[in-house]
Amino acid sequence: MSNQIYLAAPFFSPAQKEHIQTVQKLLASNPTLNADEIFIPMDHQMESEEFGSFRWQTGVFGSDMRQVHRADAVVAILDYKKDTDGINQPDSGTIFEIGAAFEANIPVIMVQFEHDQELNLMLSRSYTAFFNGQSEIKQLATYNFNDLPTVFSDVKVF
Repeated sequence: MSNQIYLAAPFFSPAQKEHIQTVQKLLASNPTLNADEIFIPMDHQMESEEFGSFRWQTGVFGSDMRQVHRADAVVAILDYKKDTDGINQPDSGTIFEIGAAFEANIPVIMVQFEHDQELNLMLSRSYTAFFNGQSEIKQLATYNFNDLPTVFSDVKVF
């Protein structure tokens, strides 16, 4: 079975783009996925419209939401930036995409490169699987996207 994946993630810095490439490579090597069926929003930014314009905003939002709802699963990278207390704060757009997927009964697979970070309660209860830390993330290459088994992570919540 070929599953469609929506890869939700911030892509505003070189480190964030590197995380996307790492996850994309792992997903592309997964035998339950087709590398051509991984939608990466940063690759679909309505280049025909002026960045930030109303038409650009409307086009990008509409395309992203259609792709979330077409996906068999959303894989969401949570690493974005740390707040003043050193807690990783996921990107608000990624959080929105997680919420849209959860509400539409689309499984959410969360990925966090930095282990031992606290997580908001709403996010911690909305995932099907959570790969927390560099070593666990490697399991994306073998995770069964046909059966979507639950993978828990013992993460502190706030």
